[in-house]
Amino acid sequence: MTEEELRAAFARQEPSIPPVGPLRAAIDRIAARRRRRRNRLRAGGAALAVLGLLGVAVPQVVPPVGERAATGNLTVDPGGRADALNVLLLGLDGTPRAHAAGSTPRADAMLLVHVPADRSRIWLVSMPRDLLVKIPGHGTARLNTAFAQGAGQPRPDLRRGYELTERTVTGVTGLPIDAGSALTYPALRKLTDGVGGVEVCLPGQVRSTHTRRTFPAGCQRLDGAGAVDLLRQRRDLPNGARDRDRNVQRYLAGLLRQLDERELRTNPAALGRLLAGIGADLTVDTGGRSLPDLLALAGTATSAAPVGVALPTVEDRERLGTSLLDRRAAPAFLAALREDRLDEWAAANPERVTPLAPQR
Repeated sequence: MTEEELRAAFARQEPSIPPVGPLRAAIDRIAARRRRRRNRLRAGGAALAVLGLLGVAVPQVVPPVGERAATGNLTVDPGGRADALNVLLLGLDGTPRAHAAGSTPRADAMLLVHVPADRSRIWLVSMPRDLLVKIPGHGTARLNTAFAQGAGQPRPDLRRGYELTERTVTGVTGLPIDAGSALTYPALRKLTDGVGGVEVCLPGQVRSTHTRRTFPAGCQRLDGAGAVDLLRQRRDLPNGARDRDRNVQRYLAGLLRQLDERELRTNPAALGRLLAGIGADLTVDTGGRSLPDLLALAGTATSAAPVGVALPTVEDRERLGTSLLDRRAAPAFLAALREDRLDEWAAANPERVTPLAPQR
């Protein structure tokens, strides 16, 4: 075929070739949609850290009559009755930079947020850090070491640390965990400052062993630095880590009150903006579920004040600094937790309930 014939053949085919401009525009539109979807998921994950993981109420979405939505262990029946929701919150020592440099992260505070099926109240269940437990694949050790063992070395993976801790907590409680998050000290500081401070009500004075700051008995509004300082305290408290766990519950109750006062509980967009700057300081796990499904099934928890309780334990007399499940009290507590009867258990065991609301 001569050059002239080739030119003529290309000329005949040219009208059938789609113009580049519209094709590139279509590709750009698809890419933009995907970017927007990724951004929505990032913002949603941050909002979930407060909406779902901190027990903040979100609007309930009920499927049309005759349909049934199901995701893992969370379901909503045609009448709109949801299953209980269990969310695991971990407070980590150190910072992402220190963890990236090889320091071993530990979960200093572990809190199980339980929202019953009737959404009547939010329960804040402390999981003692020094409880001896079976850690899958790692034998028996303190509960707070599960995170470090899961995260690994020399460059700890915070998500794997969370996953192993979640499996360990499920082994102890018999409860499936629907979602969770791990927060570092910087995340706590940024979150506290972002909502304008958090009121924490203490039954007694706390003196910081790190900064020598004194936190007086009674209610006080803490900024981010103050909140981190308070929640790090353990050694000089009368009941050590147990008192720190109670202070974590008091902080979270104060955070929920502050979100209510600023009307942030009903404004997911504002929550997303609030948490957008936390970044690597927050690790979120939606349990393999899509965020819309999880939020839809979370339901609306009542505005009743949250209740703080703890997994019943006793000191281990053979191993100093560790604890064991209380064989007399723990079975009844765990049964009530699994069967959504914590209100009955708390009424029968008022001495095991942590006062969280301020005394006005």
